Amino acid sequence: MQEYIRRRVLEASHYILEAAATVRQTAQVFGVSKSTIHKDVTERLPKLNPQLALQVRNILELNKAERHIRGGEATRKKYRGD
Repeated sequence: MQEYIRRRVLEASHYILEAAATVRQTAQVFGVSKSTIHKDVTERLPKLNPQLALQVRNILELNKAERHIRGGEATRKKYRGD
């Protein structure tokens, strides 16, 4: 694995932990696609740091469980004009 990829994987993972960020939010901050972030944290991170990978996976699972709520809030804001 190239050094810049390794660095991005670790930085993105720490960002997800600190901000409880979603894959979309993380991708926007790091200027890469959602697919790249997803691959980084599901495939590359477990090879680099299995313990960190477990923590990140727990946050992503929580985000996935709450996504229907976030979607409803976004729709409400859209139609209210907030």
